[in-house]
Parts: sequence; structure tokens; C-alpha cells
Amino acid sequence: MGFIATPRLAALVENTRKATEIDVEHFDAIVIAGGQAPMFTFEKATVLHEKFVEFYEHGKVACALCHGVAILRYATLGNGQPLAKGKTVTGFANVEEDFADDAVWSMNLLPRDKHVMPWRIEDELKRLGANYIQAGLWRGFAVRDGNLITGQQNFSGAETAQAVIRALGE
Repeated sequence: MGFIATPRLAALVENTRKATEIDVEHFDAIVIAGGQAPMFTFEKATVLHEKFVEFYEHGKVACALCHGVAILRYATLGNGQPLAKGKTVTGFANVEEDFADDAVWSMNLLPRDKHVMPWRIEDELKRLGANYIQAGLWRGFAVRDGNLITGQQNFSGAETAQAVIRALGE
């Protein structure tokens, strides 16, 4: 039937709490999922930026996966510095963005002067002063730097979840 076409599952989306309703004191971690939307929508999600930083600054696990790592472009610490600065992180890699661009170009879905994504996570994290690392094209990979956990892409769910579980167990 599909997720949205299944009433019980669709209700989960319809009843999702707003970021403003999340009380950091009641949770041990925040996990920001990916998909392509964060690359287009996270810029204006200022409450989510603040909530992610709040988890991080309270010493709680702050995790982002795949294109959800886009949150780090906007996450600024209380001292005004980018959260990603000086951190070892991963996220959707340029080699994977190249693969996606090549795929849509080969199907003539976009002209070759256009890209699927408006900007690239790897480039932006490096610009912010992060130590960006990755495992290669479509390889499951996650990295932890203190209480910040990042996963490379959609094939990194297990590695990312394991890193969160280990961090929560400490």
C-alpha cells in the first residue's frame, strides 16, 4: 500500500511534533535523517538548527545521516563558531553526488550544466573547517567525534545506528 497510503503510518507523519516541542532534557539523542529534501529545506529550518546545537552543547548525542548532514551547514555554537569546525565528519560524498549527476545527465533528465543538488556537503563541510572523511562510493560508513555522529549516506544506516547505540551506552 505504501507508507503515506497506509492510514496508521500516515498518522505518524501527520502527528509529528514540531522541533519547538522537543525538550532536550527528555531525550538522550537527536538523529537527523537524510533524503534529498534537507539540501533544499534546512536553510530555513532555524529551530531545527538551534535544537541540534542544543543537544550537542548539552553533551547529548547529535547525529546526522546522509543529506541530513546538511544541518551542519547551519549549526552554529553559542560562541558563534560552526559546530562542524575542527570536527571529523562524513556525509554524502562528492563522488556520490557525481554519480547521481551522471545518472540524470545520461537519462537526459537535466542538462549537463545543472546538478541534482544545489550545493555539496563534502565541499561545504571542508569550507567550514571540518575534517571531512568518507569511505568511497556507496560504502556504509559513520564517524564519531565526541558526541557528534555523522553517517555518509543511505547505506550507512547500520553503522550510524551502532555508533549512536555505543555512545548512549557510555
